[in-house]
Amino acid sequence: MANAQPHRIKTISEYHQVMGLPKPEHPLISVINFESIKRLPYDESISIVFDFYSISLKRDFNGKMKYGQQEYDFDEGIMFFISPGQVFGMEIDKGIELTHSGWLLLVHPDFLWNTSLAKTMKQYEYFNYSVHEALFLSEKEETTIIGMMQSMEQEYRSNIDKFSQTIIIAQLELLLSYAERFYQRQFITRKIANHQILNRLEEVLTEYFNSDTLLKRGLPTVQYIAEILNISPSYLSGSLKMLTGQSTQQHIHDKLIEKAKEKLSTTSLSVSEIAYELGFEHSQSFSKLFKTKTELSPLEFRASFN
Repeated sequence: MANAQPHRIKTISEYHQVMGLPKPEHPLISVINFESIKRLPYDESISIVFDFYSISLKRDFNGKMKYGQQEYDFDEGIMFFISPGQVFGMEIDKGIELTHSGWLLLVHPDFLWNTSLAKTMKQYEYFNYSVHEALFLSEKEETTIIGMMQSMEQEYRSNIDKFSQTIIIAQLELLLSYAERFYQRQFITRKIANHQILNRLEEVLTEYFNSDTLLKRGLPTVQYIAEILNISPSYLSGSLKMLTGQSTQQHIHDKLIEKAKEKLSTTSLSVSEIAYELGFEHSQSFSKLFKTKTELSPLEFRASFN
């Protein structure tokens, strides 16, 4: 993948032009059948940034996509969501004709002005997931999503009137709600993968708390843990919530309390020394967290062992 400056596509009209498609029927929203895109306009791998939302349902793509640091291929039908300003890469081997199927929905932020989605669109966490955490759909789920995309297309292709935007926004909200439902289903049905995440998280936290990294860097952040696990922070927390009912932050705190209990019960270190070893600048912060989690102060906990 090339590391050159990403190619920015600012408008939906520009996307149509770049991909060799007819001018869009509406400047701020477009539904595209991937089969109508016969070629990628670049001879080499390229990084791209959109200034609009992209919701894709894609299958049988004979190229590669890269999002973050992860490559992804499209042997199965998957759905993924990209926000304005997010960088992703595309690559297809030279001399190979592009093949892919599925549907693409492009929505410019301007289309959302003065609507309920203007504020809530970015609250859908899956816009922060990477492509390798994309949504795997069943045939039935695919049919549902495609039907909604086609309804939106039909609405903006018909005579635009004062109801059109309201109707399309309602359909878009419905599509986003279905996507949220399908992601929750995926967290459940892909429990093996999620158990592996949980096991790996446990390993990473154990290693971190048993090394001098804790002393040097303080408590690990959710971002740091997610980077080591090679998944986005929001996907990590979503998986853990479904599996354990706890967020990543709560898992970090649980591991911290476990380590604190070990030090309080097996060493003669003062509470301040233990707080320092566990990455706290102030022992009061440590004591407060310990009491919140255990309903005992560190000294009360230690006294229960004597």
